[in-house]
Amino acid sequence: MRIEYDRDTCIGMYQCVAEWDGFSKDMDAGKAVLEDSEEIEDGVFSREIPADAELDAKFAARVCPVDAIEVFDDDGEQII
Repeated sequence: MRIEYDRDTCIGMYQCVAEWDGFSKDMDAGKAVLEDSEEIEDGVFSREIPADAELDAKFAARVCPVDAIEVFDDDGEQII
């Protein structure tokens, strides 16, 4: 399972940070940070979700008020 995060869309509500420790706060930029990710296109970051963190990562995506976070299954289908 993979997560993608659009940093440019993020408005810094940090609800994702409260749901999953894969996100942290960048208070200087007023944006969340997807830890251990790589930038796959301008402002979009991606990483694999550890099996034991899948539920938390899904919750992080669901609570984002601006839909800056997407989750994909192992077949590449977007599930959130």
